[in-house]
Amino acid sequence: MLDQSPIREGGTAADAVHETIALAQAVDRFGYNRYWLAEHHDSTGLACAAPEVLIPQVAANTQRIRVGTGGVMLSHYSPLKIAEVFRMLETLYPGRIDLGVGRAPGSSAHVARAMALGPGAVSIEHYPNQVADLMGYLANDLPEGHPFQDVRAQPIGAGHPQMWLLGSSLESAQIAAALGLPFSYAHFINPEAGTRAIKLYRDRYEPSEWYPEPQVTAGVSTVCAPTTEEAIRLSWSRYCMRFRRKGVPSVETAMAFDYKPAELEYIVYSRERAAIGDPATVKARLESLANELDVDELVLLTITYDFADRVRSYELVADAFGLDAVPVPGVTAIS
Repeated sequence: MLDQSPIREGGTAADAVHETIALAQAVDRFGYNRYWLAEHHDSTGLACAAPEVLIPQVAANTQRIRVGTGGVMLSHYSPLKIAEVFRMLETLYPGRIDLGVGRAPGSSAHVARAMALGPGAVSIEHYPNQVADLMGYLANDLPEGHPFQDVRAQPIGAGHPQMWLLGSSLESAQIAAALGLPFSYAHFINPEAGTRAIKLYRDRYEPSEWYPEPQVTAGVSTVCAPTTEEAIRLSWSRYCMRFRRKGVPSVETAMAFDYKPAELEYIVYSRERAAIGDPATVKARLESLANELDVDELVLLTITYDFADRVRSYELVADAFGLDAVPVPGVTAIS
């Protein structure tokens, strides 16, 4: 699953961060395989700007789930520093760390300029080289002739995080294929190009030392409730959030909002491509998407106003798929 640490109206960013940890404990109990944290900057609705700081807290408060990023916006950072951070995380939580990287800024262009302040900033066309350098630092195996071939990313150890390249375009799919990296496609951002992007990735995949075979996940917007009617009702909060830009509104606020015709068209379009409904409906939709997209895993993104509804959504999906639940401490909503 992907957690963007949404801030609900009437709540605070601190609430959202603490709910992230509580939600991670819940989905660890439900049997999910991965818990990915997003990176957004200067957002009124999403609280996590530093997933690398939140990861060790999530990992320390869970038992078995893999914890990672969905993703680190690599264009802002030095590949060496990211390698050092994630080598440290892998040392602390061996076999449980994922490093997903993306090239989007996770912010407005104005904020991206603030993030890049200083002489070391590079333009987006350098992104493939940044990814290649990051792979080299993680493996302590930069190519012959690289200007920093003698630099080592500490702490050196036998293991390394599982690395994923995130994207929502054909270009990202091509980069992942050329570098021999697992690819995570953001279906919830660009549902139209998913089939073509993933086929391109599989067709052009160049095996790497780490990943001899292609691996693909797709991120899908999901809301599950006991009835389809309730799930659709809950989904209004997420779609309204896109237009109001003030955090996640209550269902009542979202349904009363004065939408423009184009905004209502977008909501209809998005709902048809998401997985929204009762458990049987969501299970069928997710299975259909997995088959249509030809993916190995699905990454679920669920945003609701009420924290308890979000926890319940993930639990209902886990029950529908028969995930391997374990008894770990329960979760309570933060009021």
